[in-house]
Amino acid sequence: MIDIKFIRQNLQKIKTACQNRGVKIDFDKLLKLDQKRRELIKKIEKLRREKKLNKNLPIEELRLKKEEIKKLEKELDKVEEDFQNLIFKIPNIPLPDVPVYPDEKGNVEIKRVGKIPEGDFKEYLEIVGDLIDTERGAKVAGSRFYYLKDKVALLELKLINFAVNFLTNEENIKKIIKEKQLAISNKPFIAVVPPLMLKPEIMRGMGYLDQAPDETYFIEKDKLYLIGTAEQSLIAMHANEILKEEDLPIRYVGFPCSSFRREAGSYGKDVKGIFRVHQFEKVEMVSFTKPEDSQKEHQLLIALEEELVKKLGLPYRVIQICTGDLSYPSAATYDIEAWFPSQKRYREIASSSNCTDFQARRLKIRYKNKDNKNIFVHTLNATALAMPRTIIAIIENYQEKDKTFKWPEIINQF
Repeated sequence: MIDIKFIRQNLQKIKTACQNRGVKIDFDKLLKLDQKRRELIKKIEKLRREKKLNKNLPIEELRLKKEEIKKLEKELDKVEEDFQNLIFKIPNIPLPDVPVYPDEKGNVEIKRVGKIPEGDFKEYLEIVGDLIDTERGAKVAGSRFYYLKDKVALLELKLINFAVNFLTNEENIKKIIKEKQLAISNKPFIAVVPPLMLKPEIMRGMGYLDQAPDETYFIEKDKLYLIGTAEQSLIAMHANEILKEEDLPIRYVGFPCSSFRREAGSYGKDVKGIFRVHQFEKVEMVSFTKPEDSQKEHQLLIALEEELVKKLGLPYRVIQICTGDLSYPSAATYDIEAWFPSQKRYREIASSSNCTDFQARRLKIRYKNKDNKNIFVHTLNATALAMPRTIIAIIENYQEKDKTFKWPEIINQF
């Protein structure tokens, strides 16, 4: 959520940001609701003071004041609801270096790493056969569900263990920070197994429901949302809390985080197999930082994603996401795309975002600074490893001529 005071003082900047992101907001209506809301609050506070200071008024006058307060409070509730519904639809403000473009065609390639393998390559489903069993997955749960079996199931387990072990080791974090010359803490990530369901107010606070509500699974009877990414549960852990400045940054790695998405619509070949599915596992990184440290923290998260992909021996590229392709909470996003030999192209396997104070403001996550002032933290998220896309990339890049595949040497110890 964007601070209404900031909107009032920087209206044109917010309008431009929304225009660059392809989002239409009725700012005239928003500001009128804001004005009405402030007027009602002043009236209510004034009446409450009068009632408190004039306790000896006749009973009838006290009763009338009480009724007037109730009437105004009811009106305020409605205005506040309309105000919140509208301000929650405003996405985060992109950082200055984010490319301005209306759609994903404006995403910018930053670099490529690793040699692209040459030759003819089979698609992963041809290599593994029924070790990835989409037929039985569809039989028991419908399309875009699957069973992983034997070597492929073990590969997923090894990948999860590999990522978590790497990120919880302080020496690994220290090494990357030194290489990137980042003036930030060497703290390792704390391992967390989070809930996979969230209350409506918590899910809304994360900032995704206002962008794509139809992509999210909701359990009507229990009034709970299934998470679409582990970040939603990990960030929400500190909702309505005031953290200690000396504890920042706080870094978590969540696992094994099942994520659930409707993935509505058709995506050509992606409908077949396990590239685009309704349920998948992730190892997810999140960070809570002071505002002045969030861009350096973002560099760290991207570097860690790269390091994991490098260690797996996968050719990849880094993409900077443009304004029109950002998620609502994000102020800046970078994707990691691995090479998929059978498709002869790069496909996204990881993403990292700096959400600045957008989620923290909605969820009321703050820290107390040295001046005893409560400041909203900045929140960041990044994919350590996402299955099954990482699995697909490994199977195809490590395929053998006899229709089998190896796996990266580094994960044998896990």
